[in-house]
Amino acid sequence: MSIAQPLDQPAPPPPHSSETLSPRRGGPNTLDVTIVLPCYNEQEHVMAEIERISAAMDASGFSYELLVIDDKSTDNTLAVLQQALPRFPNMRLMPFRRNGGSGTARRIGTGEAYGRFVVWTDADMTYPNERIPEFVQYLLDNPDVDQVVGARTTEQGTHKFLRVPAKWVIRKVAERLAATKIPDLNSGLRAFRRDVSLPYLRLLPPGFSCVTTITMSFLSNQHPVDYLPIDYAKRAGTSKFHFVKDAYRYILQVLRMVMYFNPIKVLMPLALWVLFFGIVKGVYDLVRWDLRVTTSTLLLVLSSLIIGSMALLADLIVRSRAET
Repeated sequence: MSIAQPLDQPAPPPPHSSETLSPRRGGPNTLDVTIVLPCYNEQEHVMAEIERISAAMDASGFSYELLVIDDKSTDNTLAVLQQALPRFPNMRLMPFRRNGGSGTARRIGTGEAYGRFVVWTDADMTYPNERIPEFVQYLLDNPDVDQVVGARTTEQGTHKFLRVPAKWVIRKVAERLAATKIPDLNSGLRAFRRDVSLPYLRLLPPGFSCVTTITMSFLSNQHPVDYLPIDYAKRAGTSKFHFVKDAYRYILQVLRMVMYFNPIKVLMPLALWVLFFGIVKGVYDLVRWDLRVTTSTLLLVLSSLIIGSMALLADLIVRSRAET
């Protein structure tokens, strides 16, 4: 891993911000890095994760804060975190009064972050959080990259025999819609430039699909996203992932993001395919029914015109929204 470049030496600033790196705390961009760590019922292992992250960041030379968000845990996670505060001067604790989901925690944490770079990760011991400085350094070394994602090389989650094919299908759909290769669509370990992410925070859903949303938001708006291969360990504690519900949400979020930023890419191919089948059916009807067409053929053609009109109207709305 490359050593973080000293922040007191001149360095070309990233194209997205003119802020100077500073160890002071007091508002956005007054620190180098904010690590957003959502916690929900992680009492058995959260301290091991905090110690691992803190040790890596202390050795990196970056000024940082570890923003730990307790998502209204029902065990003793909050008490454990409160007792740890005096030991970790770079740790900031944000307890929620009600459970909002990991997406809500990441959205609020990013909005409240003091760091110029924001890192998302989990507290379940699955991600190699000792590599967080490497992700931040990658953004510093590549000022044209706005987000770097940890691409998992193995799958260790629950329902593995269902998750692997389902995630592959969802990822291929996302790659088709985003017109780019996506090695890992929903990795929980990523670093990005905070100021670039701000316009998209309001789009983040409350659940796990927030990681899919931030990826698709960046890709749909031509913000470069790179990937670093990472190992993925078996999680500690109990998984909060629900296969059917969360897989459905992932698919919905992919379609929603592309519809939000580039609706013509979803609707126009559908309109053209429906029109194609309508024309083929029309030719068949003319031959089969003595130059007459059936009602189903007319419905296909009319449906294609309606969907195509919706695609053009939606594209016009998106373009006018971007200009305001």
